[in-house]
Amino acid sequence: MAEVMNSNTPSTSAGGPGSADPTAPRRNSKRPKYSRFTQQELPACKPILTPKWVISAFLLVSVIFIPIGVVSLFASRDVVEIIDRYETDCIPLDSRSDKVGFIQSSRDKNCSRILRVPKRMEQPIYVYYQLDNFYQNHRRYVRSRSDQQLRNSRDADDTSACKPEDTAHGMPIVPCGLIAWSLFNDTYDFTRNNQPMTINKREISWKSDRDHKFGKNVYPRNFQNNTLVGGKTLDPNKSLSEQEDLIVWMRTAALPTFRKLYGKIEVDLEAGDVINVELQNNYNTYSFDGKKKLVLSTTSWLGGKNDFLGIAYLVVGGLCFFLAMVFTIIYLVKPRQLGDPSYLSWNRNPGGH
Repeated sequence: MAEVMNSNTPSTSAGGPGSADPTAPRRNSKRPKYSRFTQQELPACKPILTPKWVISAFLLVSVIFIPIGVVSLFASRDVVEIIDRYETDCIPLDSRSDKVGFIQSSRDKNCSRILRVPKRMEQPIYVYYQLDNFYQNHRRYVRSRSDQQLRNSRDADDTSACKPEDTAHGMPIVPCGLIAWSLFNDTYDFTRNNQPMTINKREISWKSDRDHKFGKNVYPRNFQNNTLVGGKTLDPNKSLSEQEDLIVWMRTAALPTFRKLYGKIEVDLEAGDVINVELQNNYNTYSFDGKKKLVLSTTSWLGGKNDFLGIAYLVVGGLCFFLAMVFTIIYLVKPRQLGDPSYLSWNRNPGGH
């Protein structure tokens, strides 16, 4: 009887005719149900990088990048710039051994500079001040501000994030923080042919900053009232949204060398014009070996003067063209027979043998 029962019982040994299908889900198994999605068998683009495709791709990149690089370089070369570095020349000879002592003293800081226009400059001509070796991205410096206070007068007393420039004589500072405290305070006055040139200082900041980040009901209060003065003072009768020098300065730079817009000259300058600049050399860059430059610049459809973009496009395009030529020569001189793509795993029938 036992022999009969054993002979009628399906064999469950591995490989036996009665063994279960290994792909079939077991009862109470946590294995997910088979689908082409879970097995990553959905149709997909699986290109085969043959020599012709690779050479064509490199040629296409070079054909696109090289003209863009040439056009970008020409646009940058059309920009006219006048750059005048003055932080050393505006220190009297007898004080150059102690520049920090001079800039912190009460001595006269007036300085006269002469700029010559090399080429015709069409309006608007942008006036920038450039600082070198000034790390506005320092973590402590960046965090020393209160955006709530800048935006709304109801938060004027919120100076908890502004240390060490949070209070003066026991009263909150508006605007508080190291960024506002270190506001650039050199000034520039321009004349051409003994005629003063007006510098337009309106709309030099981002409109989004004026409208949303600096409140129309927030006014400077107790600012630069400590023993140590950091930079420019503010007009207490103007709201922060109108103090565009401050708004420009508060948008901190990512690199230690940066330019910030001072104003705009809205007349054309001709080649050979001589511009006299009367400046106040007030800002202390000498404590950290910084540099100060006055920059007058026009713009093109691409922006200011910047050769890097055009050079980068030319380098990448030229490299792609060179690689395309090398691969073409190798392919023609010593070609290799390509394999049959039908043998690739994604081109084979999963159920085939």
